[in-house]
Amino acid sequence: ARNWGAIARRMATDRKVVAVDMRNHGDSFWADSHTYADMAGDLAEVIENEGQAVDVVGHSMGGKAVMVLALTRPELVNRLVVADIAPVAYHHSNLHLVQAMQSLPLDGLATRQEADAGLRAGVPDDGTRAFLLQSLDLKATPPRWRLNLDVLGREMDKIVGWPDIAGHCDRPALFLAGSESGYVRPEHREIIKTLFPAAR
Repeated sequence: ARNWGAIARRMATDRKVVAVDMRNHGDSFWADSHTYADMAGDLAEVIENEGQAVDVVGHSMGGKAVMVLALTRPELVNRLVVADIAPVAYHHSNLHLVQAMQSLPLDGLATRQEADAGLRAGVPDDGTRAFLLQSLDLKATPPRWRLNLDVLGREMDKIVGWPDIAGHCDRPALFLAGSESGYVRPEHREIIKTLFPAAR
């Protein structure tokens, strides 16, 4: 949810915004399973507690989760925004990032700069490191990751994959991608339009 902080605040000027930590992330519960069916079910529970259908926004893994939600529980979704991800399986893995975080010695860490330096060898890109370090809780004793790294590592194939889902969702859908994105490619447009005929 913290990753959405600035955007959530802007959107909240004229609507209620509920920012969700996905399972095994942030302050949400940890579980032994991390599938898109799981995550869509978690989101459905949040929405049902709100008592009405909502607009949903998701990026990357969260984007896949909101797509699965819209495909399996369309009555809960008014419209959706999917940022920089397509409803396809990818052939890369982020397991190396999980392993780099797991290898960072946490005992004795006092500052984010120390953590950044310790993570640099395994994660050389400054932006990626900064993104990962948002999930490091240095106020905990001892410091801890706000990520269930063991489960995320074990379920990585499912996270970069895409479940076999039949059907389509007619709700309005906006797919956003940067011009240099490797995640939403021209060849993905056909499957996006098949699953989300009202997509743009």
